[in-house]
Amino acid sequence: MPATPIHPNKPMLTYQIADKLYLNITDRCTLRCRFCPKYREGPRVREFDLDLGARPAVADMIGAIPDPARYREVVFCGFGEPTLRLKPLLHIARHIKSRGGYVRLNTDGLANRVHKRNVLPELMNHVDAVSVSMNAHCESVYNRHCRPTLSGSFHAVLEFLSLAPRYIGKVTATAIDGLDGVDIDACRRLAGERGVKFRRRILDVVG
Repeated sequence: MPATPIHPNKPMLTYQIADKLYLNITDRCTLRCRFCPKYREGPRVREFDLDLGARPAVADMIGAIPDPARYREVVFCGFGEPTLRLKPLLHIARHIKSRGGYVRLNTDGLANRVHKRNVLPELMNHVDAVSVSMNAHCESVYNRHCRPTLSGSFHAVLEFLSLAPRYIGKVTATAIDGLDGVDIDACRRLAGERGVKFRRRILDVVG
């Protein structure tokens, strides 16, 4: 059954799609992607309303997570960038791992740019897999679709992808087929050059 708020007046901190549990720890983001549902339809994914109102406390997040081992993976992925809350992310991930859960981080790959240091050694013991939204094969197309708030974001994502396999066992770059001007084959080549897997996503298909 899909995860539901503990109380109807409280925000949805977790939600389930198939056999994966997703964690909604922030609605802040370093990007303003034109294709993101929150800029087109409001804060919803499928039937889930992910409007937070405020950043959830670590204790509330942990309290909203059932037995993590029940799920194929527990994924940090909401309408924001999870690594903007790096310390809470690490605390929650530690809890999940200690109870037999498999942790995946969905990220825009800008954590090192935001925190001005390499955060991958901090993630290493708490995250099993990382999915990085590369989204485009060149800076101009990336900037057009993702509208980053930080300069040099596209190159920072590529650098993050190059570094990540040294620390994380499974690293996957993703791009969305259906976005104007995005060359999926070129994205796949960029991923291969950095020693990471590639996954082609379909526009507006979630999960």
